[in-house]
Amino acid sequence: MSDDPALPPLRPRRSGDLVLRAPTEADVPDVMVWRNRPEVARWLLRTTMTEAEVLGRFRERPVWTVPVAVEHGGRVVGTAFVDVLDGMGQDGGTEHLRSEGLVGYLFDPDVHGRGFATRTLEVLLEIAFADLGLRRVTAGCFADNIASWRVMEKAGMRREQHGVRDSWHAELGWVDGLTYGLLREEWAARGSG
Repeated sequence: MSDDPALPPLRPRRSGDLVLRAPTEADVPDVMVWRNRPEVARWLLRTTMTEAEVLGRFRERPVWTVPVAVEHGGRVVGTAFVDVLDGMGQDGGTEHLRSEGLVGYLFDPDVHGRGFATRTLEVLLEIAFADLGLRRVTAGCFADNIASWRVMEKAGMRREQHGVRDSWHAELGWVDGLTYGLLREEWAARGSG
């Protein structure tokens, strides 16, 4: 990692009844209520996590990661992130190479189907393009995770790659993976920027 300073802390944002903000230690109990549920863990590379591991993710974030807690009705119902990468997918790098972002999101199944993930992804794209000045953002999921790739499409991302048996799934073995992307100019042309 270079000697460059870390990304600025996340400025809290609202999207309707959602508050997107930096996660804190106090959020861990809310996250643990749903984080390891089978319907959540099924779609993750790291299927389960302990409270200490979740807290570690909140406290010891990499220099080039913007972690996000998604709050609704006074409790955390989702987590998300923006990772800043260089054009070859490497962390950090020199100023002219910090041009790409990778985004991700995870939600309590009890709030699925309410548009929270789509609204969160729209805010992540705003953070990536408007705040961080990135030129391109990508996101990925297992091809069978239909809800996740629909969120990406609703937020305006385009499917760029369908990898055949390129992703390891803890229960299913090698499965197809999808990659979505969006350029800053495409985001801005939609009236978002």
